[in-house]
Amino acid sequence: MKRRRLVVASLAACVAAPVRAHAFLEHAEPRVGSVVKTAPSELRLSFSEPIEGAFSTAKVLDAAGRRVDKGDVRVEPAERGVLRVSLLPLAAGAYTVQWRAVSVDTHVTTGSFGFRIAP
Repeated sequence: MKRRRLVVASLAACVAAPVRAHAFLEHAEPRVGSVVKTAPSELRLSFSEPIEGAFSTAKVLDAAGRRVDKGDVRVEPAERGVLRVSLLPLAAGAYTVQWRAVSVDTHVTTGSFGFRIAP
């Protein structure tokens, strides 16, 4: 009976292990759903796993759906789980961030969130 439990536990661990390979968004600057007083000059997304810069994206849209980032998405060399993109000068209003992260083992996660700049 002990051997059977050990085998079941080992199989469960093998099945559960790949789940950790997905790069999930852990935090962002500006923060998800936040209202900031000063317009940020950069968006910073931190993920749970290292990501592939060549296949990961982030864009910031204004309330009219116009892109307001500079399109210079890059992975931080010293922190492979951090994605950055520079922003154009932003006015007060609502903004939407759309991101796609590809972890180093090719698992893809996507998401979006909003933030506001106070008048």
